[in-house]
Amino acid sequence: MRIAIALFLLLAQAETAFEPAPRKKEYPWMSVAVWTQKHENFLKRAKEGKMDLLFLGDSITEGWGNNAVWQKTYAPLNAANFGIGGDTTENVLWRILNGEIDGVSPKVAVLMIGTNNFGLEGHQPPDVAKGITTIVQTLRKKLPATKVLLLGIFPRDEKPNTDARKKIQKVNEQIAGLDDRKNVRFLDIGAKFTNADGSISKEIMPDFLHLSEKGYQIWADAIDPLLKQLLGK
Repeated sequence: MRIAIALFLLLAQAETAFEPAPRKKEYPWMSVAVWTQKHENFLKRAKEGKMDLLFLGDSITEGWGNNAVWQKTYAPLNAANFGIGGDTTENVLWRILNGEIDGVSPKVAVLMIGTNNFGLEGHQPPDVAKGITTIVQTLRKKLPATKVLLLGIFPRDEKPNTDARKKIQKVNEQIAGLDDRKNVRFLDIGAKFTNADGSISKEIMPDFLHLSEKGYQIWADAIDPLLKQLLGK
């Protein structure tokens, strides 16, 4: 009986990684009300139009803010940042199904999502990969003229070979297959953020998860060649 209950709970949990859902949990660093307001702000930004480049993701994407790297590299490209701290695959899926990409047609959408499915939800790699796959499929359906630059989940934790690092590697290996060399391109730039031994320095990720401004410069430099190609520049 206990095994059956545990299996039921595991399956119920796994479904949430690829089923659209708005933010439901309250966190000390972000309430549901704040999350909802951010979503509404994105709806307003979408209505403004003039969006050639769209970044989608969680706090790592949100962290671009208006830092110097963003202002220099992406602001001139009519870029929009639709990242929300704490978001999971199901949150991003819900957002793009509920107005955030309606009425826009960016040339490229840059997607990087999934780390919070491990850190906050305890999802397993196959379900996270399915969640990311569902997001990509939804983007392609709703934005057929938009190229998708799918980034591998960035590494986290100071040392290599942690449980989170292993799960991230498994997901990245699975979602790499979404690259069709035409409309969806996959790029894993994780190694750019690590030292030769696989460790992460605080200079790049002060808390071994979120990027410093130097980290954002590394991100920008790493995707620049492929992004220019997708943008037709």
